[in-house]
Amino acid sequence: QVQLVESGGGLVQAGGSLRLSCTASGTIASINAMSWHRQAPGKQREWVASIGSGGTTNYADSVKGRFTISRDSAKNTVYLQMNSLRPEDTAVFYCKYSSARYDCWGQGTQVTVSS
Repeated sequence: QVQLVESGGGLVQAGGSLRLSCTASGTIASINAMSWHRQAPGKQREWVASIGSGGTTNYADSVKGRFTISRDSAKNTVYLQMNSLRPEDTAVFYCKYSSARYDCWGQGTQVTVSS
């Protein structure tokens, strides 16, 4: 199994930046994908960005150009650098690990953007 621990959320003013981190531990497959998702109050959870073990990245249109996902494989950690934050980015952000055999989610970290 894999365990995920997220950190880095908080309160920031519109236009500000935050960096989220997610560290994986346990039995980590050599081929896997890590992704960030978010869930705003009263809304469904939505995908934000993902990165494969080879480094390929993809982004939701709503964050393209503002958010950057990266990973440090040696530390089993994935990051989400969030710039130019908007009030509509306010949500609980979740990290997800995906492999051929196993998926798991982190506990979530709150991001609040004030106007």
